[in-house]
Parts: sequence; C-alpha cells; structure tokens
Amino acid sequence: MFSELIFAALLFSEGESPQSSLLDVNPGLIIWTVIIFVLLLIILKKTAWKPIISALDERERTIKESLEKAEEARNEAERILAENKERLAKAEEEVQRIVEQGREYAEKLKEQILAESEEQARKKIEEAEQSIARKQEEAFAQLRSEIAEIAVTAAEKIIKETLDKEKQKKLVDAYLDELKKN
Repeated sequence: MFSELIFAALLFSEGESPQSSLLDVNPGLIIWTVIIFVLLLIILKKTAWKPIISALDERERTIKESLEKAEEARNEAERILAENKERLAKAEEEVQRIVEQGREYAEKLKEQILAESEEQARKKIEEAEQSIARKQEEAFAQLRSEIAEIAVTAAEKIIKETLDKEKQKKLVDAYLDELKKN
C-alpha cells in the first residue's frame, strides 16, 4: 500500500517537469512524503507503541526484582563469608600439620627414588655398553666381509689377465687369511 502511494507521488512529481533533477524542490513530492511519514507514525503508534511500552515496563519490574534478590544474596554471602573465615582458620592449622607430614614423607620418598634411579641408570649404562660392544663386533665383521668382497672383485679384474684360476685362488686365500689375523 505504501509503495503504491510512493509510486503515485513520484509519477505526479515527474509529470510536472520533464527536465527536473534530484536537487529541484518539488512541492508535490514534499506533500506526499509528509503524508506517508504521518501515516507511518500513526500505524507504528497503533501497532508497535503498546508492545514497546509493555516490554519496557516488564524489563523495569524484572530489574527491580533482580536488585532485591541481589541484596538478599549479598547479605547471605556476608554471613557465609564469616562462617568460611572461621572454617579457613581451622583448615589452615590442619594444613600446616599435613604439610609437615608430607615434607617428611617426601624426603623419605626422594631418597628412595634417588637410590632406585641410580641403580637403574647403572644397569642401563651396562646394557648400553654391552650393546655397543655387540654392534661394534657386528660392524667389524660386516666391514671385513665387504672389504674381502671388494678386494676379490678388484683382484679378479686385475689378475684375470695375468693368472690362471689356481694361482688366483691361492692369492685370494692368502689375502683372506691375512685379513682374519687382523
């Protein structure tokens, strides 16, 4: 409905002068704008004003109730705070006693853990040393094997041209015996 009124107002205002621009003052457009604005205010007053006022009243009542409840809660909290201070004093005494017992227990536990840790560390070091020795032996054995293969291959290429098979085998066996001695 409003869009039809606005459209009609624009048609009437445009019909007056074909050369009008947006900055020209148009009395017809002004009148229709005022009429539409007044109609909008009337409709809003009838439909939206009462719900807004009732919502504000409800909010005000809720805030007052919340303030009263907060005051009651504050008084209760002060009473509970006083009781808690008394309990806290008693608890602090108990805590001091428990802390002292805990310190004694912790000191004994610390000594026991240190002794166990030292023993475990010593065992781990021994195991690591044994493992390193095994790995070293394995590595040397593998290295000797690979060196022997490389030497045989190289010697085979060199000697193939100058020696026959029997001389070649004797030469390799002598070389392997020498490696085993080392």
